Amino acid sequence: MASGCEGVRIYVIRVKGDDPKKSTALKLVRLGLARRIGIFERLPRHSVLLNPFVKRLLSPSDNVNVRRGGIAVLDTSWNLGLAALKRVFREVRGGVHRALPALFAANPINYGIAMKLSSAEAIASALYITGLRECALEVLSKFKWGETFLTLNKSLLNAYASALSYEDVVSIHEGILEKVNEA
Repeated sequence: MASGCEGVRIYVIRVKGDDPKKSTALKLVRLGLARRIGIFERLPRHSVLLNPFVKRLLSPSDNVNVRRGGIAVLDTSWNLGLAALKRVFREVRGGVHRALPALFAANPINYGIAMKLSSAEAIASALYITGLRECALEVLSKFKWGETFLTLNKSLLNAYASALSYEDVVSIHEGILEKVNEA
């Protein structure tokens, strides 16, 4: 049986901060879907690092970078605080930094909260948006709530993945944030 993630490189940069037993990214490492690297290791030149603090959103055009260099996630706790998290992201060398557009968490800790995804949700979202849908589905299949994440975000993921321009992604993202802020 061929893996949906064959040939796709997924990197996990682990920074202490949460329980390693509950880490979705480390579970992907244990399952052989991702590779753990150190904070000071240089990411491949064209890899995409998911960074919620940058302005540039991930879009389908990032497919080229993901296919060439892979996708990377910083695995730590949101409880570190914004200043500490921003500092850690600045320490990561290499890669192209991209923020995910607005999506909703389905993991049990942050269910329904916009923009507060687990590492696995973030990785799967990035893969889906950049056209690597089968790999995204494989990542999500490893979690009890994976199908729920898809159900909750299916229309958004499809809209982002089929966006014809970066401006379309920004427009969809801003529309979601507007709705969230009104609620």
